[in-house]
Amino acid sequence: MSGGISARSFLTSDGVRLHVLEAGGDAPESPVIALVPGWCMPAAIWRGQLLALGRGFRVAALDPRGQGDSELPRRGFDIDRRADDIHEFISQYRRVVLVGWSLAALEALHCVHRHGEAGLAGLVLVDSSVGEDPEPAGGSEFFDDLRRDRARAMRDFVRTMVRTPQPEEIRERLWQGALRMSLEASLSLLPRHLPREHWRKLARGFTRPLMYAVSGQFAAQAQNLRRHRPATRVELFEHAGHAVFVDEAERFGALLADFTAALP
Repeated sequence: MSGGISARSFLTSDGVRLHVLEAGGDAPESPVIALVPGWCMPAAIWRGQLLALGRGFRVAALDPRGQGDSELPRRGFDIDRRADDIHEFISQYRRVVLVGWSLAALEALHCVHRHGEAGLAGLVLVDSSVGEDPEPAGGSEFFDDLRRDRARAMRDFVRTMVRTPQPEEIRERLWQGALRMSLEASLSLLPRHLPREHWRKLARGFTRPLMYAVSGQFAAQAQNLRRHRPATRVELFEHAGHAVFVDEAERFGALLADFTAALP
């Protein structure tokens, strides 16, 4: 990928090759900003952040297994292995701010659950339910839609997650990429066997700086998290879609830069 963004890969402990995009040079006093995309999405969706934040920080974005340009294996689509993948990704850097969007926010929390907070300067959870009240609605209907007509359901998902106009070729690329893994593999990514209390306990118990950036759908959850964990920095993107960092890229980048620069 051009424009100041380079690509590399690494091999996980279970033998799967994962693809990483990087931007920016050495900034020894600052942590690396490590970006992980959500369900079925590629690292390239963070292109705006790689370019903008790469001017002042080292930034890296992971293609999770089966997503983007990473290997599509036959195994490892459960939350434990995906959390281990994130751990192996961020362990390649001395110190990181881990940014997880959507499903990756839960995977990031589960990474902390399995591997602890070592190496983490801070955590940013982006537009994902973290187990606080109220519980999101509509999950089962989406699963039913996927089983009835996966291609249509995924096209609708890609179309609605960003509210600002996007070039059709970008939407098409995201849609095609989202269909890369099998339906059953994509459904197994979703940790429906874990109770909501699991995520709530992990988010409230995280001891380092935490930012929770949400669209309107999770505004009430954000308020409740801050009520129970007052040190949480909450940022509401009231007019953005699910991909808040695409709809309001400039604001999101400025907030992430400020959060990272202010870390001890």
